[in-house]
Amino acid sequence: MKTFHKMLLAGSVLAAAAGGLVFPEFAASPAQQMPGMAAGAASPEEPTPAFHAAAPRDALPPTMEASIFTDIQTFNAYVVAGRTKKVLYQQPCYCHCDRSQGHGSLLDCFASRHGSGCDICQKEAFYSYEQTRKGKTPAEIREGIIHGEWQKVDTAKYAKNYLPPQATPAK
Repeated sequence: MKTFHKMLLAGSVLAAAAGGLVFPEFAASPAQQMPGMAAGAASPEEPTPAFHAAAPRDALPPTMEASIFTDIQTFNAYVVAGRTKKVLYQQPCYCHCDRSQGHGSLLDCFASRHGSGCDICQKEAFYSYEQTRKGKTPAEIREGIIHGEWQKVDTAKYAKNYLPPQATPAK
């Protein structure tokens, strides 16, 4: 009798698993769209991810060395992150790594490997870099990020060619 119960239980488990394959829309939870991934701005009721409102007072952590990444776009993302650390320190990151990884700003994504696998982090870094080169302040850049302007960044140009080394000042 015990064997019959074990077989009945095993059959029930297999039937439930097969049902999950046949009816996946009932077995899986609905896809959640993360704020910041939509084509427009973040929703008004969604809090802005973590960032620092002022420039850093102390030394910032180094970004990871770009040369360890073989992908050109990722290499370039870490290059621009290294060039704009003070700006990235003052920016939120809409992949919400502040919640999932405890990041305090966009800079933390590039002080670790996180930025290497996140398109949102990379686009925000490229956006920050481009806006910095246009003379925008970190606060102005943050407003653009909050309003979703980073989503318009064309990453194709960063995936083609390596960024040149930054010119060193003459001594």
